[in-house]
Amino acid sequence: MTWVTTPSAPGYRRVTCDAGRVPDPSDRHRPGSQGYRRLNLAMACAGLAAFGLLYATQPLLPEIAEEYGATAARASLTVSASTGALALAVVPVTALALRWGRVRTMRIGLLLAVALALACAAAPTLEVLVGLRGLLGLVLAAIVGVAMGHVGAEVHPSGLGAAMGLYVAGNSLGGVGGRLITAAAVDLGTWRIALALLALAALAATAVFWWLLPPAINESVGPRTSPRAFRSLLRDPAVLALVAIPFLLMGGFVAVYNYLTFRLVAPPFSLPVAVVGLVFLAYLAGTTSSALAGRAADRVGRPAVLALALGLMLAGLLLTLPAWLPTVVIGLVVLTAGFFAAHAVASGWAPAVAGARGTQASALYVFGYYAGSSIFGAWIGVAWSGFGWAGVVTWVAALVGLAMACGWVVARRTR
Repeated sequence: MTWVTTPSAPGYRRVTCDAGRVPDPSDRHRPGSQGYRRLNLAMACAGLAAFGLLYATQPLLPEIAEEYGATAARASLTVSASTGALALAVVPVTALALRWGRVRTMRIGLLLAVALALACAAAPTLEVLVGLRGLLGLVLAAIVGVAMGHVGAEVHPSGLGAAMGLYVAGNSLGGVGGRLITAAAVDLGTWRIALALLALAALAATAVFWWLLPPAINESVGPRTSPRAFRSLLRDPAVLALVAIPFLLMGGFVAVYNYLTFRLVAPPFSLPVAVVGLVFLAYLAGTTSSALAGRAADRVGRPAVLALALGLMLAGLLLTLPAWLPTVVIGLVVLTAGFFAAHAVASGWAPAVAGARGTQASALYVFGYYAGSSIFGAWIGVAWSGFGWAGVVTWVAALVGLAMACGWVVARRTR
């Protein structure tokens, strides 16, 4: 194994290693260090921008459907197109990042995403909007697909769970912030103005991300064997089961928020869009639960924390069944807390299970996450159209149950 130490920015040491090898943990950012703090804050800003843009149209679906004369399922394609394109792009973009550098890839990707978000605000037809949203998902793969692997490579194992939890917390803040901005702005103007304002907010978060992100400490150099690494991982039952967890959970989670918007603007609730946007404040529960779950996973183990998180998701889902706004809101908060806790645990599990192929495993994890969002986010619309909210709850509960079984498989295989 060959190690090369090269000068970097003041206060940092850049260490590169042969492809496919895991750097010595002592070379990574430890909890309490300056690099650890800067990295966590930078990645939180990346999450704020990326996840705000990724789901920007979700609270605007009724307005988009009305303007273009589209059904709820067709309007939801503005969400599914971006998440589906992201899922398809995440593996090749991760391979690019391993050759080009993770930091450079994330920075350029985030800038391109802001530019495409501004273009979405001027889309003349639904087809153009869906296409632009698909391109947005492609470039966001440069952040979302690389970020978890970057955190796993840069952070000392003693702080990995907490760091991943903080990154997921930034994701949830970006999700709620983006939705609140667009939901509030649409009542002041149009959904196009709302998207433009969100793009400007994402540009500000991007600037902070560029400033705070430390130079990479552990960046592999030389030719990569990414296809071989991915094939090796896909033959591992533990990795496959782990990738299935976000596929199932994210699919159900996005479907809940997609069709809850239509439920709340219709009788018996008949809420205005700005008020419906407030339900996305439930994401703040995810901000707290993800950070707590990450730390708990470091202390008591991932299987137990994951099981508790999935139990919370099921409990919250059932609470949304009655057509009474207080129980719907409480259920959404509990569901969201459980989902983000599960995501924080499972995402930190991916690099731990894969070892030397941690970056590739994180890419497969992200692929499963957004493939589920794209497929089930649109598919469960059939249940909504045919059976209403009870159909949505039934489908999502089944997905959570399957995720529990996958978690058991991972625990058994990695014990």
